[in-house]
Amino acid sequence: MKQTLIFDLDDTLIHCNKYFHLILDQFADEMTTWYGSFGISQQEIMDKHTEIDIAGVQLLGFKSDHFPQSFVDTYRYFQALTGRPSSPLEEEHLWKLGNSVYEQEIEPFPYMEETLELLSREGHELHLYTGGELTIQQRKIDQMKLQHYFGNRIYIRQHKNSEALEQILSQGGFDRNLTWMIGNSLRTDVLPALQCGIHAVYLKQEREWNYNLIPIDAQPRGAFLTLQALPEVPPAIDRYLLRTTEPSVMSITKPS
Repeated sequence: MKQTLIFDLDDTLIHCNKYFHLILDQFADEMTTWYGSFGISQQEIMDKHTEIDIAGVQLLGFKSDHFPQSFVDTYRYFQALTGRPSSPLEEEHLWKLGNSVYEQEIEPFPYMEETLELLSREGHELHLYTGGELTIQQRKIDQMKLQHYFGNRIYIRQHKNSEALEQILSQGGFDRNLTWMIGNSLRTDVLPALQCGIHAVYLKQEREWNYNLIPIDAQPRGAFLTLQALPEVPPAIDRYLLRTTEPSVMSITKPS
């Protein structure tokens, strides 16, 4: 049976978090060099950054300036706390470091193309729904040539939440009984899908951004599957559809 499959982009089809973690590790090293002598541990620095980072995303959405600004804001917090003199050069360095995350090479998850190709051949309609700034997300989409699979069924939103997903579903006239959201974020993919009454596939990642990790307090109306890798998506959906649409088996007696 033909289904409508809405895919997240970052850390679902392509790598993203690993580049943020790489830059965060460099940020932590710099900050520890500057503030370690004041008795500030690297864990304290990262905990404060996480607090500032999440607060900023909740307020501004996935705006690109937010990430480098979170570095500068964390720096200023510990500068005020310790009394260490501030430095415009150090702030500029942190801003450039934070911005460098958007310059990293785009890398697909293993078997991305094969998975999308298989789902397309099976007749499913594929959509792409991603959070972030238009120019940054479009560059990733173009580089990965994802229009080949999604055509004009691509949605880029600065705020990715239940309201944004509900608008997409309502305006597009989606049949919610046949629609799936597939993504790595409990906050921006799974919970909104369940709240909007569609199926959800949670692609669990080993090292997830703290912002994405929240309790699920919505009752699924349909499927809620947890998978470990992208190639597991097609067979998992097939199994669910077989389980829910297979007619009752009737015994047939052969004529003598």
